[in-house]
Amino acid sequence: MMLITLHETVLAQLGDPTPEAPPNSEKILQLVRYLTWFVLLSGVCGITYAGGRFAWEKWSGGTLDSPKMLAGAMVGGVIATSAGTIMNAIVGN
Repeated sequence: MMLITLHETVLAQLGDPTPEAPPNSEKILQLVRYLTWFVLLSGVCGITYAGGRFAWEKWSGGTLDSPKMLAGAMVGGVIATSAGTIMNAIVGN
């Protein structure tokens, strides 16, 4: 009983800590934002390139390898978008 009272007394003296951003965290967040834009831009370029190549292969009668590229670009876009959402949930923005 005395141990519980002592424990409660010690914990009552501790304040609720306020969160504080680490040093240089703004620069890291800015780098993450730039990387996010780069990933989104490269995904759009990949889908556009795969779609153009798909049309060219269909028109010229060649082998159709570009649907795999198109599907890969779309899956990559879904993964990149999900990663951003998960990170926002973790960071709490």
